[in-house]
This record gives sequence, structure tokens and C-alpha cells, in this order.
Amino acid sequence: MSLHGASAHRNLRVCLFRKVHTCASLSDRFGIDIRRTKDWLRRRASSGGDLDRKQLQRYGEELDKETRGRWIVEELTTDLPGLTTGTVILDSVRTKEQVELLREAFGPIVTHVHLTASRTELERRFEVRRTRNNRELATYDVVRQSRTEQQVDSLKSIADIVIDTERCTTADVLVRAASHLRFMRIHSEGYVDVLIGGQYGSEGKGQIAAYIAKEYDLLVRVGGPNAGHTVPGGPESYTHHLLPSGTRKSQARLLLGPGTVIDLETLLKEISDCGVDADRLSIDPKAMMISERDRDAEARLVSSISSTGRGVGSATARRIMGRGEPDLKLARDVPELRPYLRDAERVLDEALARNQRILLEGTQGTGLSLYHGDYPYVTSRDTTVAGCLAEAGIPPSRVRKVIMVCRTYPIRVQNPEGGTSGPMTQELTLGDIAKRSGKDSEELERTEITSTTRRKRRIGEFDWVLLRRAALLNGPTDIALTFTDYLSARNEKAKRFEQLEPETISFIHEVERVAGARVSLIATGFSARSIIDRRSW
Repeated sequence: MSLHGASAHRNLRVCLFRKVHTCASLSDRFGIDIRRTKDWLRRRASSGGDLDRKQLQRYGEELDKETRGRWIVEELTTDLPGLTTGTVILDSVRTKEQVELLREAFGPIVTHVHLTASRTELERRFEVRRTRNNRELATYDVVRQSRTEQQVDSLKSIADIVIDTERCTTADVLVRAASHLRFMRIHSEGYVDVLIGGQYGSEGKGQIAAYIAKEYDLLVRVGGPNAGHTVPGGPESYTHHLLPSGTRKSQARLLLGPGTVIDLETLLKEISDCGVDADRLSIDPKAMMISERDRDAEARLVSSISSTGRGVGSATARRIMGRGEPDLKLARDVPELRPYLRDAERVLDEALARNQRILLEGTQGTGLSLYHGDYPYVTSRDTTVAGCLAEAGIPPSRVRKVIMVCRTYPIRVQNPEGGTSGPMTQELTLGDIAKRSGKDSEELERTEITSTTRRKRRIGEFDWVLLRRAALLNGPTDIALTFTDYLSARNEKAKRFEQLEPETISFIHEVERVAGARVSLIATGFSARSIIDRRSW
């Protein structure tokens, strides 16, 4: 089953465990579906009989060899129509091949949890089980004679979550596993999390927003089509200019707030590309529409400060200066948008009243803020948390988390001929980055193209002063650090924080000190699985 084949089940969550009592406890406590590989083995066995432990081991190894581990994906796929909840616990995976094949088939919805303990403790637990079940093998040593059992410890190196259960009761392990998997939430009231950029845009907000999107009931986007948020997925990425970056990664409802500036053609294309219907998407009637006149008005800015020239600034200015003009168009004046029109205030009020979770996605970066950036090399709006909240119509008291996205080497769009796109400290070349990191220079050249205008980028050393200013303006609770593979290509292989290069870990600690916030999300590359998640929420 390919990733595309699994896309119909993108709201599903698959949790992989080794055989432990925690699986049944999680299933009972939270009403989660559970599937056991021993049941699948018995289902596939030609005899259809009740195989004992040793027979199950042998048959499982035969199937692994015969199908190269794919039988486990086939069985889960068969069971998908019968699932009753959005999460399934798989008890249990036994080989690296099984884990990787499940990840390949189902993508980022797979979470691999590895529970570990000492040999002495495992033997003790085995003896407890053996006294209760006469079908167990004679001793733990006999169990370990299986080739599959011997390599179980190696699963730790590829796990998303590792829990040492040595000094824990079953209830302790349940609480820890449930917390890691976010089945237990401390806060039950509705809230808003805000995601913004901490530099000059292109920080990787799309990747981060798409990664956490499945945790929310409503996704809100502000700003305009002069910002492109690119989301990884399958063989090709997708760039959102107006719809929230999690549109294709979740089934959450969508909202464009009253401060949004809309290019009709761009929006209609995204709606079509993403298969969004009118029941799912709400557009505030007071959102501003861009006209051809607005795009023409910005031609001068393209050549002087490297503006995108999308007409966002001109439309925003007309909204202020053109009050009363007969040709001033808001979303409520556009026939094609009528099926989507709903007051953002009402949509937000209903969502919060129902204790729903909302993600507000800002655009561009703090260094481009109209008020707080290096004027005139700025965008046409306030890109801070406060500005985004105002554009959406969300009160600050509703905010739970502020996630500020920063990249290891900030960028600005290339200078226009005879002009500049703005100041940048300690400018570098992509060749410099390639030499430092071990990355391929041609790959960097392909990557560092702006999402909206497809122009090359300038790149500079990490700006610690900018980080501090952005932290003061936004008050982040969390930092999402992207492009850590630019520090070292070896970071691409890291699945957990401690597997990052030592220099990268030191860099992250320094970011935390300067920003006064935890680096809780770390991107080690640009794919659905290249994010290390250190959140406690």
C-alpha cells in the first residue's frame, strides 16, 4: 500500500508498540481500536488453528521472509474499514523492516513507541506472565532464541518515542505513554495556538503548521498571497498562498479572517486543488479583494525593494483610503465566494464555546513587520502575534501557545538590480553552507528559491539580535527550529533530540537561552517525517 493509497485514511493515527499490557490499558481507557499481530498470524495460518507462542514466532519469521515484512501492512490495510475510532494501537511490531514499511505506507500518522527495561526486569515479567498462561514458553532464555526477539532492542534506535519502564507500574507506563501520545490533555477548554515567523519569512512555517494541523479543529490563516507556505507530502510538495497549510493534512474546518487580502484566481485554484467544499471553508465577508489596479500599482516596489508585486499592499492602502469608493470590493461583493461567506467572529465564537482547538497561522516574518521591521524594506502588515490576532479577530486572552518558527540561516529575497531587499547581517553564500554542513551545493541552489516569486534568496549567519527582538515582540512559548540539516547533513538521520550532532544541540540550547523559550519542534529536513517533537502539550 503506497502513501497515496493511505491518503483516504489521513485522519487515522497508528501507534506501534511491542507487546505490553499498556496496549490493552490504552484501548480500554480511551476507547481506542487495538489490533494484535498474533491474531493476524492466526488469521493467515493455513490451519486456522490456535498457535502457541513458539509456533507464532516461527510463522511470523516465515511470513517476514516470504513477504519481506509487508504482511503486516497488508493486514492493517484489510482491517481499516472496521476501525471505529481515529486511532489504532498495533500490538506488536517486531522488526525494523515492519516499522519502516508501515511508515512508508501510512506516512506521518505512524508513531512508533518503544518500551524498554533491563534483561533482569524482562525475565521477571515473563515469569509473572508464564504463571498466568500455560501456553507461554518454558523460560525467557527460550523466548530469546528467536532471531526476531534477539534484535528487538535495535528498534530503540528508530523509535519516535522511547520510554524506560524499569521502575514503573503498569499504571505508570499507561500515564507516560498516553501523555507522549497526547491522549491526556491537561487543558480541556477551547484555546488558540499561534504560529508565526521569527525572521524574514521562508522559515518553514508551512512544514511546521502542516505537522501539527491534525491536532486542531479549526485552522485560521491571515495575510495575503504575497506569502507562500510550502508543505511536504508524497512525491511533490504543495505551496499554499491563502488556505491554511494544514488543509490537505487534516479534516479541520478552515477560516480566512477579515484581515485577509484575497486574490480571487489564486484562492479558487487552491480550493480546487485541495478539494475543499463550502461547508468546510469560511471566508469573512469583510476580507479585502485584490484588483488588477493593485498589482499594477506595485510595479515600482518590485524593482526597488524586491516586493512580490502581488497587490497586497495596494489593496490594503485602498481599504483605508478608498472607503466609499464604488469599485472597492470585499469578499461579500464577489459572487464566486458567496457559498463560503460566514462571519469570522461567529465561527470563532462557536468553536471556542465548544472547547475546540484553533491554530492561527501567520505569514512572512517578524523582521518584515510594517511597524517593527527595517522600514521601508518591510511588508504591508504587522507580522507579529498581535497583528495576526487582530486580523483574525481573536482576543489575546484566548491564546495558549505561541510557536515562533526560525531557521538556522535566515534568508531574504535576492536584491533587485540597483537596489536592495533590506539589511542582513553577515551575508553568506550557499557554497559556504554546503562546505560547513556537507550538503550538496546543487541541492541548496534548488531549495533556496522563494515560494511566491521563484526568485533566488540571500542567506546570512544566524542573527541573535533579531531572535531576541522577535522574542520580545511575540513572547513565544515555543520555538520551532528548521533547517538543522544546514548545520550538519548528519542531522537528517536523527529521529530524537539526543541523536542530533553535539554542535547542533549546543546551538539549540543557545537559542533557548536568548529567546527565553523551549525549542520544542526541530526540522531535520523537508519531509513529513523529518521533525523531532519535544513538546509537552
